[in-house]
Amino acid sequence: MTRIFTRADTSVLGRWWWTVDRWTLAALAVLIAIGMMLTVAASPSVAEHIGTDPFHFVRRQMLFLPLTVAIVLGLSLMSPLVIRRGAVFVYLGALVLMGATLIAGSEVKGATRWIAFGGFTLQASELMKPAFAVVTAWMLAAHREDPTFPGQRIAAGLLALTAALLLAQPDFGMTVVVTAVWCGQLFLAGMSLLWIAALGLLSLGGMVVCYYTIGHVQYRVDHFLDPTPASSYQITKALRAFQNGQFFGRGPGEGRIKEVLPDAHTDFIFAVAGEEYGLILCLLLLVLFAFIVLRGFSLVMRDENLFSLVAVGGLLSEFGIQAFVNMASSLRMIPTKGMTLPFVSYGGSSLLGLALAMGAVLALTRRHPGGSLT
Repeated sequence: MTRIFTRADTSVLGRWWWTVDRWTLAALAVLIAIGMMLTVAASPSVAEHIGTDPFHFVRRQMLFLPLTVAIVLGLSLMSPLVIRRGAVFVYLGALVLMGATLIAGSEVKGATRWIAFGGFTLQASELMKPAFAVVTAWMLAAHREDPTFPGQRIAAGLLALTAALLLAQPDFGMTVVVTAVWCGQLFLAGMSLLWIAALGLLSLGGMVVCYYTIGHVQYRVDHFLDPTPASSYQITKALRAFQNGQFFGRGPGEGRIKEVLPDAHTDFIFAVAGEEYGLILCLLLLVLFAFIVLRGFSLVMRDENLFSLVAVGGLLSEFGIQAFVNMASSLRMIPTKGMTLPFVSYGGSSLLGLALAMGAVLALTRRHPGGSLT
């Protein structure tokens, strides 16, 4: 590629190649490749259990991959102005779809989060997450530039509206993630630590209220602290998968726990990686996630643009928290939460939401050849 695009090339693709962070692009490509490999390994047994073609989930995932790659690359070409304006439209559209989901969506495991479109189901909240982080960053940065602009109040209103729709589904886990990211963005935007601490205490109080008022939240927490054979079935099998895999793994296709794990292709795909490829692949995944997050922060911290700093900080925090929640759930470090492993787990909505997030990160961390950020 460096031979195709010289530094003297002033075309759109030429400028893009020399300004985008190619290390992050490479890490994302490796993640997507590992995800497809693990989907092929984990999903056939799940498909057979529900009485469909063994490669049902594989084909559906492959349908979303070209669109995912196109979104990441397409957004990485955009300017910060286009990113933040586009985020407004995505956020508003996602809110409308989330409202429609509550009315016409399908209920799965006691939650109404998916709405059907032409043979596919869409989880609109996955598209909302990255857009919310960018729009909130815009409001907070605008307030810092002009203190008379009610950016903080608008950001608080957006959080209240978003949290209300998420809790109505209900999706307590995503509500916690979105709220935590929002508080982190306030810190990056310059809010005092005193206010951040107060918001943290308020959030803890909200979690206590949710525990006593939302039945499935209480169930998850209680059975995490005092598990029963029925409630800890998947966790027990996942831990057995890690034990079976040890350091080098049992080998590609040789895992057996995936045959009895209902969510082997989604929530517990990390356990499939541990059994078939061992600690080596698990550590590689951990390194890739950490690299993408730390690399993004190191690039944007050099930027003098507050919007870019707050937006990228929010997007990378969402990415990192989602990866942590999935892996920690599989290892029984936290209560189980239906959250996909970024770019690895099966899920079209998750792929599209992550593509929006990482495409925006690549766009907001691009550099000019001279070294300054775009």
